[in-house]
Amino acid sequence: MFSLRGKIKYVLIFLAFLFLSAGTLSPWDIDEIVGKKAPDFTLKDVDGRDVAFSSYKGKAVLINFWATWCPSCRSEMPALNRLGKELRSRGLAVVGVSVDRSADSVKDYLLKNPLDFPILVDTDSKVSRQFKVFSLPTSFLLDRNGLILYRFLGEEEWNSGEMLNKINRALGSQ
Repeated sequence: MFSLRGKIKYVLIFLAFLFLSAGTLSPWDIDEIVGKKAPDFTLKDVDGRDVAFSSYKGKAVLINFWATWCPSCRSEMPALNRLGKELRSRGLAVVGVSVDRSADSVKDYLLKNPLDFPILVDTDSKVSRQFKVFSLPTSFLLDRNGLILYRFLGEEEWNSGEMLNKINRALGSQ
């Protein structure tokens, strides 16, 4: 019924849920924030500089919560990178939020796998909890007003027609 890749995906989502939730989140909590304004936050980037989420005001934002130890997360990074480069001029900002416990492990990953979008580090999972993230990867698509339009659980095909339609809605064109 399930392919090996499908089984692995669901096992990883379950393990990430256990890791991130520590018994405080329900998988259904995440749906409560869709349709609401995204929580404001400030995190450090991999170089230790503070980055305020408010600095993306006026842009559509795709926030991707991920970790270097997550195979599905690593697998979708090239597509996210291409998407960010292709749609940056139209006002889309792709932002990665790593839940790795160490910024050094993220830096090591980025040395081998350079990305053209900012990676912020949420070592204590405080921001992940604000967004009610319970599995990895988890992504949120926000419109230019900071409203969460969609949430995506697991690896996505970021260049699919359906996904591009959703992104165009966030950008304000249909």
